[in-house]
Amino acid sequence: MRRTLLRLIWVSLGAMIALGLALLLTKSPTSPLLLASLGGSTIFLFGLTGAPAAQPRALFGGHLISALIGIICYQLFSDALWVYLLAEVITLAALLITQTVHPPAGANPLIMIQAHAGFGHLLAVVLVGVTILAVVAAIWSRLTPGKTLRYPVRWNEPSPASTNWSVWG
Repeated sequence: MRRTLLRLIWVSLGAMIALGLALLLTKSPTSPLLLASLGGSTIFLFGLTGAPAAQPRALFGGHLISALIGIICYQLFSDALWVYLLAEVITLAALLITQTVHPPAGANPLIMIQAHAGFGHLLAVVLVGVTILAVVAAIWSRLTPGKTLRYPVRWNEPSPASTNWSVWG
């Protein structure tokens, strides 16, 4: 029980530092909600470190692809309900095809459209925020006392591992 409690405190502290730095250093120009999906990513990186969806391919690919789709859809079509739906469906297909599924990134198209985000947000907010999380997770995993899983486990791990999606598996 004591060991579990210490591990929980350790990963929580790392998650708090990572997300706190991401929020502080990006100073989101439109809204801190632009980084809402990073909260979910923090849980993957610090709580599910070995999961394929937590590895860099899915983390970076998922966030950048989904945010870009949201920005493009907003820029082309504004923010009608059908645009949110279109962006989310395109994101689902793109992440499955590229095997960069990172569930928290699924919120990005909706967030980008809601925020009326421009292309500058992709680098200044999304890429910087995700990079901060990944760097802190990598450092934190190496500071953990004892034999531990190091982040990243596999740099280019596909997520999902195959194209047998959902009910078709």
